[in-house]
Amino acid sequence: MRSPISPQLRYKHPIMNTTIHRPLKAIAALLLLGWAITGCHEQPKEAERPAMEKPVVHTFVMQKGKLSSTLDMPGELVAFQQVDLYAKVNSFVKKLHADVGSQVTAGQLLATMEAPEINSQLSGAESRLKSLEAIYIASRANYNRLLETSKTPGTISPNDLDQALAKEQSDNAQWQAAKAAYREITDNRNYLEIRAPFNGVITARNVSAGAYVGPSGKGSELPLFTLQQQQQLRLVVSVPEAYSSYLNNKNEISFTVRSLPGQKFTARVQRLAGALDSRLRSQRVEMDVANSSRKLLPGMVAEISIPLPAKDSTFIVPETAIINGAEGIFIIKVNNGKASWIPIQKGRTQQEKVEVFGELAAGDSVVTKATEEIRRGAAVN
Repeated sequence: MRSPISPQLRYKHPIMNTTIHRPLKAIAALLLLGWAITGCHEQPKEAERPAMEKPVVHTFVMQKGKLSSTLDMPGELVAFQQVDLYAKVNSFVKKLHADVGSQVTAGQLLATMEAPEINSQLSGAESRLKSLEAIYIASRANYNRLLETSKTPGTISPNDLDQALAKEQSDNAQWQAAKAAYREITDNRNYLEIRAPFNGVITARNVSAGAYVGPSGKGSELPLFTLQQQQQLRLVVSVPEAYSSYLNNKNEISFTVRSLPGQKFTARVQRLAGALDSRLRSQRVEMDVANSSRKLLPGMVAEISIPLPAKDSTFIVPETAIINGAEGIFIIKVNNGKASWIPIQKGRTQQEKVEVFGELAAGDSVVTKATEEIRRGAAVN
């Protein structure tokens, strides 16, 4: 049997005619109060919100100027002339007249070889030459006699005269062939002496007396000597395509080498390849370097400073005004309070200044510190 509810704990709703507990009455009152407060504080409409302030950016006025800079890059010093000297004929080294480090002059004897079979061939060729010379002299004399006799009518038939002429010409041809063979063997014997083709320094010697030598790949794999001309050197550098148009045969450049700190050397551009390397996309440039003191050595790496003078006026901007994005390279131009991204191409750089090329005009307002946060078409102050 349910216990009766105390009168003081019951409340009769005037509308629903229902009895409600007093704690529930308090909860309902709180809910109604919260609903009233929420209704009185509605959010303002979008139109009533204050407009957001436009971002403030710093700009500069686009102007043309000339930017002169230098291109620092490595180069290599090589001998002005270099040659590997091999033996022309198979032979043995009889005597060496020079060694590594020897200063030699053009035509100087460097090595003597010996090949006994060549002397035998020369003797045989000389004997054959003399024999054929004698036969030719006899044939020529016989023809001349018949020719004089034939002047008397009826003494010599024309056929005999023609045969004598043919014999004389044949013997002459064989004699000329013998002389050519003799010269060939004489030249081969002259190859037994190795002489310097130009003034220079012997930088390598790969044989000793008694060694068997011959043409490359036959007698020996390595040359007898390596000769370099070091009184004058070549400074070789590969200039990238973007800078190749700034060089000509009148440019003078300076360079340094690590082995001689504090010393600066000069060279003048002498030879340009006139074509780009298909792999590196660069042009080979050679400069002549006087080296009478022989301080510089072939094979040294030089640090080169190539001047790049300005030829025409171009637009110059600070590096901070350029955006290197995934879509390309841009600057941000402000036009009527709107940001516009202008695609550009970069030129030379010097002291945080960059040449730019694109659809630009003098007087344009360009953002000094461009960032990708400034969107295309965004309103800016």
